[in-house]
Amino acid sequence: MRRGSEDGVYDCVIVGGGIVGLATAYRLTEAQPGVSVAVVEKEPAPARHQTGRNSGVLHSGIYYQPGSLKAVMCRTGRDSMVAFAQAHDIAHDVCGKLIVATDDSELPGLHRLHQRGTENGLKVELMVPAQAAEYEPHVNCVAALRVPSTGIIDYVAVTETLARILSDRGVELRLGTEVVDLTSDGHGERVVTTDGELTTRFLVTCAGQYSDRLARLGGLDPEVQIVPFRGEYFELRPEKHHLVRSLIYPVPDPAFPFLGVHLTTMIGGGVHAGPNAVLALGREGYRWRDVNPAELAETLRYPGFWKLAAEHWRSGLDEMVRSWSRQRFARSLQRLVSDIEADDLIPAPAGIRAQALRPDGGLVDDFLLIEDTRSLHVANAPSPAATASLEIGRHIADRAIDGLRRVGAVDN
Repeated sequence: MRRGSEDGVYDCVIVGGGIVGLATAYRLTEAQPGVSVAVVEKEPAPARHQTGRNSGVLHSGIYYQPGSLKAVMCRTGRDSMVAFAQAHDIAHDVCGKLIVATDDSELPGLHRLHQRGTENGLKVELMVPAQAAEYEPHVNCVAALRVPSTGIIDYVAVTETLARILSDRGVELRLGTEVVDLTSDGHGERVVTTDGELTTRFLVTCAGQYSDRLARLGGLDPEVQIVPFRGEYFELRPEKHHLVRSLIYPVPDPAFPFLGVHLTTMIGGGVHAGPNAVLALGREGYRWRDVNPAELAETLRYPGFWKLAAEHWRSGLDEMVRSWSRQRFARSLQRLVSDIEADDLIPAPAGIRAQALRPDGGLVDDFLLIEDTRSLHVANAPSPAATASLEIGRHIADRAIDGLRRVGAVDN
């Protein structure tokens, strides 16, 4: 019998039923099979937000600063995720991708990415247009970078598999249960929810769009605020699927914090185009009409947002125009593949990038974890968090075990 069912105190409560929260529970119960764990998720099923609304890409880690958590965990996490998918018969395809320079002005950026990929220990190959055409016959480029370790996967299936494994291990999955307060007492951390209270010896929050709020509820100052950006997608009409075989990305603009629209085959079939990035009008503002006045006001009061907007207003305006104009969206894609027309684009569900932003307008580029004696909060987990989730989960689980050792809940 688990200790949590004996004395009413869990060893660990994890808030957030996305892929990072469930991966943390998976790694924790793998390393310490005797611990009592509960996962609290406000939605009626896991993976309803960032996990279930991304492009489904298995990232290689080519874009990230060498030595950063993102670079290290993305590379090892991709391998762990592929192994997990193979072990549990989850659909995936390590199909590779092309990053393409569409004119000579983008060649320096392409070469910088080649150098960064090499520094990150990746196998990458520079290609002339004829070589790129062997992989993507319809692509436009003056040069390309082939990244064979990139792939696609069904992250919802990964999350559902993690949930089944956790249930089999005796983890309590409290779905449809929202956290409304976090407090501390002599026994540990108290998690106040819409379905009662839980007490835990160690608390972990992996709350995505609401990560900063939960950290503050727990008495910690993350020194950042989440500003939500909506990633808008289209899907190509079936008769145009042949234009894209795997993944086609542009050379990213180093002055803009997002990668730009790209083309991605999906593991369930079809081709997605996007994301276009615009300010969301609420932390769950997946459509223009999804307005949360209080959350929008919170963003507009934050000095960091206005400093970011002042620096990137031209790019932000372009994203806004592209959001309202399918023709402009199509023209962005035509730089990569000429044969895509505006009529080929079918609206697809949008996602939210929960971006941690500093008061000075700086974007937190790496994973950000903050902790105290009895809690750890994931304050920033942008892409490639899904790819790296099993390694992020291992890292968080190790920190949680250290915390449980400090309070004598597990052996040293």
